[in-house]
Amino acid sequence: MDRGLFDLELAVGVAEIFGFLGPNGAGKTTTIRLLMGMIFPTRGSAQVFGLDCQKEAVAVKTKVGYLPGELPQFGGLRGSEIVAYLAGLRGGVDPTRVKALAERFELDLGRRFREYSRGNKQKLGLVLAFMHRPALLILDEPTASLDPLNQQTFYELLRESREQGATIFLSSHVLSEVEHVCDHVGIIRHGLLVSVADLDELHHLRVHHVAIEFAGAPPIDAIRAAEGVSDVRVEGSRVRCNVRGGFEPLLSVIAGRGVLNLVSEEPSLEEVFLSYYRDQKPLESAAT
Repeated sequence: MDRGLFDLELAVGVAEIFGFLGPNGAGKTTTIRLLMGMIFPTRGSAQVFGLDCQKEAVAVKTKVGYLPGELPQFGGLRGSEIVAYLAGLRGGVDPTRVKALAERFELDLGRRFREYSRGNKQKLGLVLAFMHRPALLILDEPTASLDPLNQQTFYELLRESREQGATIFLSSHVLSEVEHVCDHVGIIRHGLLVSVADLDELHHLRVHHVAIEFAGAPPIDAIRAAEGVSDVRVEGSRVRCNVRGGFEPLLSVIAGRGVLNLVSEEPSLEEVFLSYYRDQKPLESAAT
């Protein structure tokens, strides 16, 4: 099977948070590396604020705050030294902005890079991406390794940046994350654009694995007949099923039926794609 990007056509508006959603290996990072001028397409082109991403890559980088999927290894340098070095190359970085970002993420810039946990390395990457108030943020899996509290801090920072006029392009393989922050979403699979959707259109993709334990006999027929419920399995007084969309139809049929426990888990995006897009054809072209 060929790997790469094929006939990708996208447009992202000013002050928009655009999510680039796809399973691991779908082509998200390849797209971002093209935008950053790190690799070159065999045909076609990409532009950022009217600048050609290949021919004017240096000019593009002056306008972009970039978080790679994996940071370079800065070894024994302290966080403050890394910030100072990259701020010096970039110019125009306000030290009070750096301090405020580090405090919001509870990041100790006095520690050496090699001493940082994966989460702290990710926080440092976010500080480097946001520190110069860029007009465009390109973020590759930005919440990877962040704990829930720092994820909320990141989401707040995203909204603040958008309110100040910044455009955000972020990749993710977590559907709930994209739903939480994005205005529009491009869905990519095997290097091909499958769909461009707004948040309302994403509703049909939402799937959860649900396990329910009853005090007595489960209402199996009613559960199977509930809208959005599929793949119902019964294990004594326990029922497992998949729920697509909202939970209201399922909850209405189990209300008052002696539910002892209910657990819901979000499947990986790979599972969602296998269940929903197995027979879907990619878009010939799409834009937003």
